[in-house]
Amino acid sequence: MDRQMQKELVRWRYGGIAEAASAAGCCAPASSCCGPSLDPASKSREMGYSEADLAAVPDGANLGLGCGNPQAIAALKPGETVIDLGSGAGFDCFLAAGQVGATGYVIGVDMTHEMLNKARENAAKIGVRNVEFRLGELEHLPVADNTADAILSNCVINLVPDKAQVYREAFRALKPGGRLAISDVVNKAPLPAKLKEDPSLLCGCIAGASTMQETETWLTEAGFVDVRVTPKAESRELISTWVPGSGIEEFVVSATVEGRKPPV
Repeated sequence: MDRQMQKELVRWRYGGIAEAASAAGCCAPASSCCGPSLDPASKSREMGYSEADLAAVPDGANLGLGCGNPQAIAALKPGETVIDLGSGAGFDCFLAAGQVGATGYVIGVDMTHEMLNKARENAAKIGVRNVEFRLGELEHLPVADNTADAILSNCVINLVPDKAQVYREAFRALKPGGRLAISDVVNKAPLPAKLKEDPSLLCGCIAGASTMQETETWLTEAGFVDVRVTPKAESRELISTWVPGSGIEEFVVSATVEGRKPPV
């Protein structure tokens, strides 16, 4: 599958998830990127989000589409500017907005019109003023150089064909001394051909996963220092529910991805 076809497949899939969530209503589970319909709140608890996190966002912002909790490693501070790569319906953006406060700012970037519409509707529900959602691809971020103190992402970079370019763009968009706080899936063993070539697994955060070594290399080549890719063994149970009976938990694992842009 070529890169453009992969992008369009992902765009179609996640646009459909956003539309299904809107049609189902704020409290009904949408079909997830990874497996059958599940309660988004339950999935988010498994990823490490707290009850306070779940209560802090508007209804419909949490679609349960992640594989971890980047908020846990972001250490956001009041007044900071944050970019969320693949912001979806706005879940992590709204949590970040609460942490950076009125003097901070959060920019969510997503390539799917339906997700952007849903995120903007969610923002309007609570009248949040320090969050903005922009249309764009992660390989070409719609932000100026040296914009952000921190960049977040939750299980999205694995969906992008050119991951090295995503990290180059993240480096460009960060201020000197800025940091990455990413949750994503990485390969711990080569996928069998029947799994790697399955289009549904490409959209489902599995077939597009890179190895830890590849990720570390791309980050270092982009200019990041203090690079850490840390697999989370406890994610095995959650991942096993994405495609029950397939054994995918033997091949991929959720990980945190961290790096820092050197100060001037």
